[in-house]
Amino acid sequence: MDQLEVFKALSNKTRLQILQWLKEPEKYFPEQEHADFESVGVCVGQIQQKAGLTQSTVSEYLSMLQKSGLLESTRLGQWTYYKRNEAAFARLSDIIQSEI
Repeated sequence: MDQLEVFKALSNKTRLQILQWLKEPEKYFPEQEHADFESVGVCVGQIQQKAGLTQSTVSEYLSMLQKSGLLESTRLGQWTYYKRNEAAFARLSDIIQSEI
């Protein structure tokens, strides 16, 4: 885990909100037709709609979060879904407790 990439990804209010929404997707997003939240995550379109930002901005934010290791993506047909990488959050917690 590249700590600098993680902290860069966390340094934006909207990216933090996205991570919070994806922690409890059933609370923040409507039910999805093609996939369930737990197995594949939330469709980019729903994240974009909730964030109220352009598709390109949301894609950039999601890419940054994925590159940092905090998100995982799954492609189903023409749709891309994102969910939190909980193992990465556990590692981040360990790093904060032991190294910082």
